[in-house]
Amino acid sequence: MKGDDSSLDDSRRERVRKEALKMLSKAGALGRFPTPVEDVLSVAKLEVVPEDLADLPFMDRMRKKAMGSLKRALSKVLGIFDVKAGLVFIDRKVIIVKQTFLKLHEVAHSFLPWQCDVYGVIEDCEGTLEPETADLFDREANLFATEVLFQIDGFIQETADSPFGIKIPLSLSRKYGASAYAAIRQYVAKNHRACAVVVLNPSEMDAVIGFQVTTRRVITSATWLETVGAVAWPNTLLPTHPFWPLIPVGDRKMSSPRQVAIQNQDGVCYGCIAEAFKTRFNTFILVQAVDTLRTTVVVPGFRLAKKTPTQLIQP
Repeated sequence: MKGDDSSLDDSRRERVRKEALKMLSKAGALGRFPTPVEDVLSVAKLEVVPEDLADLPFMDRMRKKAMGSLKRALSKVLGIFDVKAGLVFIDRKVIIVKQTFLKLHEVAHSFLPWQCDVYGVIEDCEGTLEPETADLFDREANLFATEVLFQIDGFIQETADSPFGIKIPLSLSRKYGASAYAAIRQYVAKNHRACAVVVLNPSEMDAVIGFQVTTRRVITSATWLETVGAVAWPNTLLPTHPFWPLIPVGDRKMSSPRQVAIQNQDGVCYGCIAEAFKTRFNTFILVQAVDTLRTTVVVPGFRLAKKTPTQLIQP
């Protein structure tokens, strides 16, 4: 399971959010949906240039141009930002919603005042866009891109009065021009409820144990950590795991909510409601801790902090 090292300290996070709000205001983008990325690029004085990033001579020229001020990608390059020329090059084979995020990520490198003069050429790849990236500048750029895309707290404020469920972020993702993954992540990360999302990779066949699903990462809300605490989430799901029946199969994309119980690392069990949504790339299991479940069982060796159902998620 991948870690999530996207966190920034409060003061740095607030600085990035202020810059994102400043950009939205300058671009006249507040309250416009989806966020007008072209206007954001215009304010940042950046131009997206059609260029084939598979052209190796082009890549070599860019790297030579940067000389000692190159921030080099660690894997396949998805985007290049020529800082001095104000030019952004995007891999056109990347899906549209990821292209949008890439553009906003490059805007951050240009617009954040403490980043703009550090590098001459910046290469971005899958790794720099991942939340577990260890690079501070990329974590800041990812936060900036997210805050601009979801209009600071506009997205989560729209969800506040709606019943909790996976359909809410999926519906709003289209309005904000975001991927399902980005919308679900934002929905959980900023939610006032005690909730989590387990992001699963596509299922695989193992010659020995049969079908299995590995966990890509888990995102939790602050309230989840305060209420439930740390959970030893499974690295691999097998058909015997209580989450397994939630995974949509065949042409199905969603599963109905069902009751589960999740045990934290202190051995305390919490009653939860879980449901799932599947894309080509991932399956998302959305979990909410609740205290209104009526079915109660006594599980030997465990102390129940809430009324819990019969399915128990254990480490």
